[in-house]
Amino acid sequence: MTTLTSPHDLIAAIPFLIGYHPVDSLVVVSIKDNCIGMAMRVDYPIDLPIAAYDLLASHLHREGSTGALLVAYVPSGRSDGEAVLSDLAAALHRIDLKVDESLLIQDGRFRSTMCSDVQCCPPNGRDVPAIDSSRIALEHVVAGRAMPFANLEALTESISALVIADDEKWVARVSKFAVPEKSDDLTKLQRDGATAVIDLAGEFALGRGGDDLELIARVIGRLSDIQVRDFALGTHTEEDIDNFFLMWRHLMRMAPPGFVAPIASLFAALAYESGDGALAHRALDRALADSNGYSLALLLRRVFTAGWPPESFAAMRRELHPKVCAGIFGEELPPGFGL
Repeated sequence: MTTLTSPHDLIAAIPFLIGYHPVDSLVVVSIKDNCIGMAMRVDYPIDLPIAAYDLLASHLHREGSTGALLVAYVPSGRSDGEAVLSDLAAALHRIDLKVDESLLIQDGRFRSTMCSDVQCCPPNGRDVPAIDSSRIALEHVVAGRAMPFANLEALTESISALVIADDEKWVARVSKFAVPEKSDDLTKLQRDGATAVIDLAGEFALGRGGDDLELIARVIGRLSDIQVRDFALGTHTEEDIDNFFLMWRHLMRMAPPGFVAPIASLFAALAYESGDGALAHRALDRALADSNGYSLALLLRRVFTAGWPPESFAAMRRELHPKVCAGIFGEELPPGFGL
């Protein structure tokens, strides 16, 4: 986890934490052991009841936070930024959480509401620093992370459908791998789907994941089966999570209508586990638009909204994976299917 040492660091870190540059927002960043944890963003509050601030605070309490950083991106023309930050700080104090920093950003300028030194934090604030050349940006680029999107719309576009998703020949190619619910060869098809997921992940690890369209179609089609989907949910590890991130995003964008929901749900789970809550929720939007009432998407929405710590979600996923593997393969697993 990144360590923040100044307001400039905090301003630079938030777009990386939530995946895009926020506007008209209230952002809360959890602090654990002097390092940043999860970040939560909500629309800038208008006449929120005290209970709503207490709900935000409860998410940090569940996370095991020891403190918090608060940033209000105040809409132009509003003058209630300090009141909003004060209400949220009061909610945190009610559960004995320390506020380490509280920043107000408006019209391209920022100031700390906790600083009374007018030389350091003049009443009209200071110019918001560019993040491109910041230490935070450098650390993320060196770690292989992409720069944040310009806004929420750009983030959503990054997981939208590609042209191929509606191509008739492609739709037919994927559809031939769909798993019928009452197939006489259900176990065989489930094993084929699980094997295809591992094979395709291997291709992505070698940098040629988009080359084998037949394998991609096979994975997308087989994921129509719940057992194959649940197998895929538990397949990635901390070591290869970036590889699976790229794979599920690529497949989600290629998936024809009717095949998006399982893959979008898988991608959402992985994004949330990686700390990218905004992207996770946008992926769930795609899942539910493709299949209204899709059970896994609804479950994940409840989990994410409740503020489950990503590590707790990952632990649950890892615990279920051996049971799913046993259901598909029995006791004897092929090479590459380690539990």
